[in-house]
Amino acid sequence: MFCFQCEETVERSGCIKIGICGKTDEVSNLQDLLIYNLKGAAFWMAAVKKSGGTIEDVDYFNILKGLFSTVTNVNFDPNAMKVLLDESLKIRDKYKKSYSGNEVGFIPDCAVWEPVDASLAEYNQKAVTVGITDREDDIVSLKELLTYGLKGMAAYAYHAHVLNYTDSSINEFTVRALNYLNAKDVNMNDTLNLVFECGEKGVKAMELLDKANTSHYGDPEPTQVLNGTKKGKAILISGHDLYELEKLLEQTQNTGINVYTHGEMLPAHAYPFFKKYKNLAGNFGGAWWEQQTEFENFGGAIVMTTNCIQKPTKKYIDRIFTTDLVAMPGVKHIKNYDFSEVIKTASAMDGTEEDIKGEITTGFARNTLVKSADAIINLIKNNKIKNFVVMAGCDGRDKGRNYYTELAQNLPGDSVILTAGCAKYRYNRLNLGSIEGLPRVIDAGQCNDSYSLVAVALKLKEALNLDDINELPIFYEIAWYEQKAVLVLLALLYLGVRNIRLGVNLPAFLSQNVLNLLVEKFHVMGVSSVKESIDYIKGE
Repeated sequence: MFCFQCEETVERSGCIKIGICGKTDEVSNLQDLLIYNLKGAAFWMAAVKKSGGTIEDVDYFNILKGLFSTVTNVNFDPNAMKVLLDESLKIRDKYKKSYSGNEVGFIPDCAVWEPVDASLAEYNQKAVTVGITDREDDIVSLKELLTYGLKGMAAYAYHAHVLNYTDSSINEFTVRALNYLNAKDVNMNDTLNLVFECGEKGVKAMELLDKANTSHYGDPEPTQVLNGTKKGKAILISGHDLYELEKLLEQTQNTGINVYTHGEMLPAHAYPFFKKYKNLAGNFGGAWWEQQTEFENFGGAIVMTTNCIQKPTKKYIDRIFTTDLVAMPGVKHIKNYDFSEVIKTASAMDGTEEDIKGEITTGFARNTLVKSADAIINLIKNNKIKNFVVMAGCDGRDKGRNYYTELAQNLPGDSVILTAGCAKYRYNRLNLGSIEGLPRVIDAGQCNDSYSLVAVALKLKEALNLDDINELPIFYEIAWYEQKAVLVLLALLYLGVRNIRLGVNLPAFLSQNVLNLLVEKFHVMGVSSVKESIDYIKGE
C-alpha cells in the first residue's frame, strides 16, 4: 500500500504497511481500485454526455458515494469495499454499453479492464497495480490534491443529497474532473485550474448542504448544551449525519433512553427541529480521536455515522454499530435506518451515571452570524474586537495539536475565535469569556458548516466597504486532517484568501514545487510556534 492522504501519515511521508488510521494494506489498495474504477466510469459518462446523452441522477449519487467511502476513517471492511467495487463497474459498463458516439480516442485501462469472476481475490490482485507510483512528481501532486478535493466535495454533496438537495453543476464537475485524471498528457496549468475550480464548486457544495440542513431542520440558534451525562439508559451517536440522528430520535421516543451526541454531532442541538426531542440529553466526550477511551467509559450503545470511526476495543465492540457508508470488520451494521437492535442493546445495559461537567455553547451558524453583523461591526469600530481568528477544521492525535489550545489561551482578550469542525474541542471548554455578550469562541457547527464562516467573512467585507477579503481583520488557522478539510482549503483559496496557516503539519502529498506555488500565490504558511502566531496576529 501507499497512502498519504491524511495529516497523520507515517513520518510525514506515507503509510506503506498499515494506515495510521488502522486501515489495512488490503483496504487501502481496494480503495485505490475504487477510485480507479470511478475514473473509468467517469470516462464513459463524460463520453455519453458529450455525445448528447443523459446521465441518471442515481449514477451521479453513486459516484459521490464511492468517493466519500474512501475518505479517511469511513470504510475499513474489505467485504464492504467489494460491494462498492461491484457497483462502480456496473455504472462504468452501463455507460460504456450505452455510448453510441464516434471514436473516443485514447481509452484508459480503467475504462475497459474486465474482471473474470469479480471476486475479492481478483480485485486484490488488480488493486496492487493501480496505486501511486511516482510520489515526487509535481503533476501527481496536483492530481492528488484534486482527487482529495473531490473526495471532500463528495462528502458535502452526499449529505445534501440524502436530504433531497442536489446541484447538477457539482455532479457534472465531479465526473469531468475524474475523467480529466485519465488524460494521457496533462500539464500543470490545466490541472491547477481544475484544482481551483474544485474550490469554486466546493463553496457551492457547502452552500448546498447549508441550504439542505437549514431547510429541513431550521436555522441553528445559539444553544447551551449539557456537557456530560444524566443517570439512565443511553445511546451515543457520533459522526456528521443529521438524518441518522433524526431517525434515531424518532425511534427512541418514549423508550426512556437518553440520546447523547459525540464529536461532530454536537451542533445538532442548535437546530430547532431537534429541540422537540426531550430525550436528546446532551453531549458526551470530545473529538473523534478520543473515542476509544471515551466509548469504553460510556454506559450505553454507540452509533457511528459517516467518517470518524476508530477500531473498537474489546470493551465496547459488542455495543457499537455502524451505519450507511461506515464499515468496520466485526462491528454490526445497521441498514435502512432501523435502530431496533441499538435500542435493544441500550435497554439491556445499566446505562450512564450522572456526570455533568457544565455546558458547551454552539449554534452560531450563518443566519445568526449575519444577523449579528451590525453588532459585530460596532464592536470592531469601537476597538472592542481587534481581530477574528478562524480556528476551524479537524482535530487529531498528534501531540503538536496542543498548539491550538495554547494559541486560544494566549490570544489577547480582544480576539474572537470563529470555529467549525471538531478542532473546536481543543478550546471550546476553556471558558474564554465574552465581549459584551458575544462569546470569544463562536462555534458555527460541524466541518460541514464551514460555509457559515465564509458567509460571515463576505458579509463583513461588504458591510465595511472593503475591496479585498484579505483586508478584513481575520486570521486563518486551519487544522486539517482529512479530505473535507482539503476541500475547505481549496474553497478559501478560490475566494482569494491569503495568509492561511495550515497545520499542524503540511500535507505530505504536496510536492515541494506545488507547495512553493501555494506559498508564492497565496502565502500559505505552516505552523511553527504559538509565539510566532500571536506576534503575527498582533502585528508585531
